[in-house]
Amino acid sequence: MLPHHGRFPYSPWTSRARETWPGGRKLAVYLGVNLEHFAFGEGLGAELAPAGPQPDVLNYAWREYGNRVGGFRLVQLLNELNLPATVLLNSAMYAHAPELVAAHRARGDEMAGHGRTNSERQSTLPEAEEARLIAESTAEILQHEGKAPRGWLSPWIAESRVTPDLLAEAGYTYSLNWCMDDQPVWKQTRAGRLLSIPYPQEANDIPAIAARKDGAQQFADLIIEDFTERLRQTEDGIPQVMGIALHPYIIGQPYRMRALRRALGVIAAQRDAIWITTAGGIYDHCMTWPEGTIV
Repeated sequence: MLPHHGRFPYSPWTSRARETWPGGRKLAVYLGVNLEHFAFGEGLGAELAPAGPQPDVLNYAWREYGNRVGGFRLVQLLNELNLPATVLLNSAMYAHAPELVAAHRARGDEMAGHGRTNSERQSTLPEAEEARLIAESTAEILQHEGKAPRGWLSPWIAESRVTPDLLAEAGYTYSLNWCMDDQPVWKQTRAGRLLSIPYPQEANDIPAIAARKDGAQQFADLIIEDFTERLRQTEDGIPQVMGIALHPYIIGQPYRMRALRRALGVIAAQRDAIWITTAGGIYDHCMTWPEGTIV
């Protein structure tokens, strides 16, 4: 037998229950907006160009554009189309760019944990240090928002072997780290169940634009084609989740924002046929389904 994570069993798509989202809808769509802060001259960081010696001013400044400009443009677009969002929040953003966090708070967007900073990767830490990272990030969000986050996306989507256990022990109810399904899946932890909600690695501007080098229009087309095909597939009665992952330093560039407006406009125009929600909203509705519906 091959080594196994032991968190959830295999389940074929064709065996799933035919439950529905609110209003009898079969497709849930949510936007995951990543607000991230990076250390200057050290630590991890996404790269626009091959990294040079530190301080890597080019790549640092490119990322910082999202916090100064692109993030506010994205908020304007979400307001224009009346779309909610789940904010995946580095807690360092409260000190670095509080105005951007406040702009999402004013919209009523959900705040989910995303570590302290994307300059570090929690999977490399000893268990006690990883638990402290989760606790510190959670405490910052609780202090500023008045309530603790319920969902978590690890920086760099990096997990140690005990990350799900630590999240459940810290009071988290769902995680976005695993991209193995189009429905929520229960993960077993030493502190009980943790719901895994699908987070995209296709309709995601980092792998699409930064890694595969897709253009702005190609990324917009990807979102539209993914959405259109999913809506067609739900005719089989199996409910789906479609996430769209956005990073303001990438998607907040004007020409990409124009293309994104086209794509999100297609989705918004179908709001009577689908459920546009947040990751937390998906968790809440899943709790109304009969026990055993989620595998």
